Amino acid sequence: MNKRTIMVFNHRKRQEALEAARTVCEILEKAGIATVGRGSDTQVELIIVLGGDGTILEAAYIAQSQQVPLVGVNLGHVGFLAEAEEENLEDLCRRVINGDYQVERRMCIDAEIRTPDGKINTEWAANDIAVLSTDSGHPALLAFGVDGGAVSEYGADGLIVSTPTGSTAYNFSVGGPVVWPDVQALVLSPLAAHGLFTRSLVLGPTAVLEIQVLPNQVQDCEVWADGNRVLQAPPGTSIRVTKSASDMQLARLVSQPFSARLVKKFDLPVEGWRRRK
Repeated sequence: MNKRTIMVFNHRKRQEALEAARTVCEILEKAGIATVGRGSDTQVELIIVLGGDGTILEAAYIAQSQQVPLVGVNLGHVGFLAEAEEENLEDLCRRVINGDYQVERRMCIDAEIRTPDGKINTEWAANDIAVLSTDSGHPALLAFGVDGGAVSEYGADGLIVSTPTGSTAYNFSVGGPVVWPDVQALVLSPLAAHGLFTRSLVLGPTAVLEIQVLPNQVQDCEVWADGNRVLQAPPGTSIRVTKSASDMQLARLVSQPFSARLVKKFDLPVEGWRRRK
């Protein structure tokens, strides 16, 4: 019988993350479970992530390549993707040791980036794909279409294509809608766009979204995947975004409605809701 192996993926620089990682490794290894750190190519059954949402998104890229779930411990600020807080570390380890968790699957997106020289690169994102101007003083000239038909073009600091999971991240900060995670949809939101039609759009899961960096501009753009990985997009580049066949798998310790997580993480006022006499 193969020994169980779990990856412990911590924030690189935060001391509390390093200390938490040591604690987790000690608890798991005492239970007979092998542990590996970030950078290992060992096949694991689960990834425990110690940090904020950025660290969780880093680990998500590895988790999807191995097709395993991840569980986040919030050591950041909002920690929207995290399942536990630092004070619940021992309980989380116990639940992981016993396999006492449910796996929730989240829709993700793929991006195909085709540059004018004919090169094609691909990316995967759990949260968002962002096409951004590299010149803060000048907007990028961008056009987009859906399912092969042109929709609009304008000057903008960028365009953000998010998943329902990512709708509470960069998309939310630019005024885009919050989308419940069980909805299958792509959300397109412009960033500081100049034009008559600059609203966010919610597209169906089978939509093929194409963004073009128009050739009549001088600066390059950048294509960011989950804020972690970046590709250059010179004028004339085309970015094709579709629903991915590869989901993100989140290990959940507690079953709760998304509305409860939204209220908790954003500290929303709800005292007047159905107030009882």
